[in-house]
Amino acid sequence: MSLHIPPVHVPPDGGEPVYLVGDTYTTLLKATHTNGELSLVEAIMPADAGPPPHTHHGESETFIVMDGQLVITAGDEKYEVEAGGVVYVPKGVRHSFRNLSRTKPARIYFLYTPGGMDAMFTEIGTPGVRGQVGPSLNEVDVKAMAAVADKYGFTFD
Repeated sequence: MSLHIPPVHVPPDGGEPVYLVGDTYTTLLKATHTNGELSLVEAIMPADAGPPPHTHHGESETFIVMDGQLVITAGDEKYEVEAGGVVYVPKGVRHSFRNLSRTKPARIYFLYTPGGMDAMFTEIGTPGVRGQVGPSLNEVDVKAMAAVADKYGFTFD
């Protein structure tokens, strides 16, 4: 038996944007859109910003750099990635990333397989505006992420 999954179109001003930990995350494809196969989230990351090292235990993450330049550390490897570059991080691999610019935001797509991580952003983020840099990093967001880490299968290392 196969499930019929309808096509999904997200226009350039679409998706569900939220502000979280100083970034703006816009969910473009939810796991519920893809029968759990994948999730796609756009991130606008401020200059010289990025999360601490962490590990996703239930899904792999693919980084697609759209604008800017990142340094992505995955396991023992470090990659400097410019716009158009892609890095795949299998589940269970410790990783972190940082916007190398000191003045400009970076825009990245995160592709999660299987899907589901997208729900974390909408659950704990505050409503935002797609494409805009969000408010500064705050402790409330950090605590909220730590509180849902078990639910979404990730750890800060």
